[in-house]
This record gives sequence, structure tokens and C-alpha cells, in this order.
Amino acid sequence: MHISLRQLRVFEAVAHNHSYTRAAEELHLSQPAVSMQVRQLEDEIGLPLFERLGKRIVTTEAGRELYHYSRAINRALREMEEVLESLKGINRGSLQVAVASTVNYFAPRLLAVFQKRYPGINLRLDVTNREMLVQMLDSNSVDLVLMGLPPKNVEVESEAFMDNPLVVVAPPDHPLAHQHCIPVERLAEETFVMREAGSGTRKAMERFFSERGLLIRHGMQMTRNEAVKQAVRSGLGLSVVSLHTIELELETRRLVTLDVEGFPDRRQWYLVYRRGKRLSPAASAFRDFVLAEAASIAAPQTPT
Repeated sequence: MHISLRQLRVFEAVAHNHSYTRAAEELHLSQPAVSMQVRQLEDEIGLPLFERLGKRIVTTEAGRELYHYSRAINRALREMEEVLESLKGINRGSLQVAVASTVNYFAPRLLAVFQKRYPGINLRLDVTNREMLVQMLDSNSVDLVLMGLPPKNVEVESEAFMDNPLVVVAPPDHPLAHQHCIPVERLAEETFVMREAGSGTRKAMERFFSERGLLIRHGMQMTRNEAVKQAVRSGLGLSVVSLHTIELELETRRLVTLDVEGFPDRRQWYLVYRRGKRLSPAASAFRDFVLAEAASIAAPQTPT
């Protein structure tokens, strides 16, 4: 059997995305090129690897078996590349960092300082929600992750590097905007604009109110922090957001934070990577940099 590493990489991308189109975008290939690689792999194996259910493609039994082995092979190859890059020194090689969408409000500041110190390191930044970050950690497909609460269903190493204060925001003309020491129970009378179900901020928000035995009214659901802020400004409800996301809005008085008992809810940002992962010199340098300097570089400047 003659199977190429390129075919395995293409197959894994299609199986992971359940889509030839998304796999092609991820690999920066044309869709016909992806389809051709899969067909050649199926011809070599002598079994179909995918079948179509409606508009969705799923792996066959043979495809599921191959996916298991291809992930292990590709993971070993990535680790080999990291080890070989480590022999070249810190100021060379590549580094792939994935961050939660809320972290992206300060991640560029961190990466800009780090890149100036290590200009030879090729940096890649992926921005996504918590659910996708957990998948990346599970597949060991990223060097380091910056996120909120680390996952419990994946074996990871995690280190807190900075406070993540969660605050209640409202438009400046809201009736609660100028009140002090607002009882948290009062918020049960308000409607809240929510992030999507996979969001770490939403999980933290729901955990906060659940611990106090409170049910809140869910209003519109948004998949982006910017959309949440715009909805609050438009009077569609209150929301709970990270202080890192609203520095500009507080400075310009487009939004205000409410003085609610129990807020700011002080959470932490964590640097996370797969347990047992051998960090390359570039990844180790970034880890040390984040733990030592992230708070001084990226902490919110606007007081609550």
C-alpha cells in the first residue's frame, strides 16, 4: 500500500470539517485538488472513506479507522518538526497560538511585543470560541491556547496569567446606570443579551447567577462581542462582558458598567496546552513571556 503524507493530511482535514470546501480553505488548496487526493487515497485503500447524508459528508467505517491512525501520524510528524526546529534556537521556527474571541482584544498587543523580541519566529494566530479551542487542545493541533477556564474533559496543563474581570454593562441612559450597590437579585427583572452557547463568557455568566440561585431572562443571542455591545447600546438588554472588551466604550461613554453586588466577577485568563506536549523553544519563550509580562502589557486601563 502506497499512501502519501499529503493524502493523510488532506483526508484528516476533510474528515475533521465534514466538508471538502472547508478542508480546501484550511489547507489553502482548490476543492478539486482536495477531492482528487481523497479519490486517490480511496483507490489505494480499496474502500470508500466518505458517504454523503443529505448535504453533509460523514466517514464510513473504514474512514473512521483511518482517521484514528492519521491523527496519530500527523501528530507525531508535528512533534518531530517541533523537535527539529528546537535544534535551531529560539529565534527560529514557527508558533501557532489560538485564543478565545475575547482574548483577541489584547492578544495583538502581546504578539506585537513578542514578535519584536523574536523576529525570526513565524507566528500564526487563530481566534475562535471556547468549543473550538477545546477541540484544538484535544487534537493537539495547536502549540498554546489563551482562554478562560481550562477544559476538564481534556488532559491539559494550565497556568493563570492575568485577571479577567466580568462586569455588567448597560447604555448610559439606563435607569440603573447611576445607582450604587445594586442587589444582584434586581438583575432578574432585566433582559440579558447573550453570547452563543459555546462561549466561555456565557458559561461564566450562567455559573455566576446559578451559584446565587437566580434565573435571568435571555434576550437576543450573538456570536460576536461587537454585536453584543451594539445590542446593549441599542437598548436591547444588559449583558455580562469581560472588561477587556469595553475599554473604548467606557472611555467614550457609549456604555457604562453597573455597580452590582458581586461584580466585577473576577475570573482568570489561562495559558493552556496539551499535557505531555513537548514545547518547542519558541513555544517555551512565548509561555515565559505571557506569564511574566502579559498583565503589565494587556491589563485593562479603564477602571470599573
